[in-house]
Order: sequence, then structure tokens, then C-alpha cells
Amino acid sequence: MKPIFRRVVLKLSGEALAGPKGTGIDSDTIISISSQIKQLHSFGTEIAIVVGGGNFWRGKSSKNMDRTTSDYMGMLGTMMNALALQDALENMDVITRVQSAIEMRQVAEPYIRRKAMRHLEKGRVVIFGAGTGNPYFSTDTTAALRAAEIEADVILLAKKGVDGVYDSDPKLNENAKRFDTLKYIDILNLGLGIMDSTATSLCMDNKIPIIVFGIDEPGNIANVVLGKKIGTRVGEE
Repeated sequence: MKPIFRRVVLKLSGEALAGPKGTGIDSDTIISISSQIKQLHSFGTEIAIVVGGGNFWRGKSSKNMDRTTSDYMGMLGTMMNALALQDALENMDVITRVQSAIEMRQVAEPYIRRKAMRHLEKGRVVIFGAGTGNPYFSTDTTAALRAAEIEADVILLAKKGVDGVYDSDPKLNENAKRFDTLKYIDILNLGLGIMDSTATSLCMDNKIPIIVFGIDEPGNIANVVLGKKIGTRVGEE
């Protein structure tokens, strides 16, 4: 089978890297995820990754701190995850570049769109850290923004503990129904919460399809790009 997408943005939550511990970085988990990314890379697919920081800090969840300060702390958390992912991938001989939306030249390149696209064209995996570089914007919005900027074919929204989009929480409702397909407007109207409204609107305006799937099953990243029907597909139709 051949991949159906030429260039993808893979959105990983910080929690996905924490493994069973729930916080921090679990080495076995990050090796497993990196091996899946390497498999996808071997297909010739161009891969950009946006990683969250919720395993270290969630900016919007801090109640007693200035929101801007809290969000910047969350951006630093995403950079720790980005560097850990880079290290794991390069240990598997996958050439990787980290680009940061906040300038920190000692550890990462600054985000430059044309440079990112050149890296992708050369077969390098590019990891975007520090979100958009602005407070009040989530890493979901970063994924949508970067996908539009680098002209990605799709956003792969890898979720921990769930295998798609449901009409209610499947952990609380055993009769929860999983959607095979959704329209962007359905996410907004039904308040499904797989992405925040800013990210969803950005995808809708730029016609960027989203595939929501579970990352707990090994091989799912490659299976999605090979066109296998897993998870939930979000688009215009």
C-alpha cells in the first residue's frame, strides 16, 4: 500500500508522551511513538509534528496565576517534549529539526516557514515547539496554523485513551456512539471539544481535513496515512 498523503501535521498531546505515569516523559512510550513516526517516514511522507505540553503544565488550568505567564510556562513544556522527541528520533537515524516560536537559539531554530518547508522537502522531520509563541492560543490552534502555512494535506490528531470522536464521553457512557465522519461545523455546533473553536474554524476556513484516532494502538499512525478506515474523519463532507 502507498501513503495517501504527501505532507502531514501530526499533533501529539503532552499526555501521549507521559505514558502510564500521566506526567513527565515516559521513555518507553516516546520510543514507541518515535518508532511509529520512523515507519511513516520510511514511506516517504513529509512529517511535521506539533507537540503539546500538558504532561508538564497546562496554562489555562492555573487559577491563581496570570494567564499570560502561565501560557508561556506551557510553551516551555512543549519545548521539553520537542527536544525529547527529537533525541528519540535521531537515535533511530531519523534526521529531525526542532523549530521554536519563541527564540532560544542554543536549543532550537527559530520558526521560519520557508526553512521548515525546505527541511520537509529534504526528508527531515520538523517538530514545532512553543505553540504559536503567543498566549491564549492552544497547541491545537498551532497545528491548524502550521498545517495551513506549510500546505499540509491533513492534520493527524493522535489522542491518548480514545480511538475517535464520540457523542459523549465513552469512559462515562458505555453507549456512547463513535462518529466515522463529521463536518467542521458539527464540532462547533455539538461542542465535541476535540479541538478548540479557534483551531476548528481555522481548519474549516482553509479546508484542512482532520483525522482523529487513538495513539495507544501501535501502528495506527502509519495505518491512517495508508488510508485504513480508523478513527474519525473531519472535513467538508
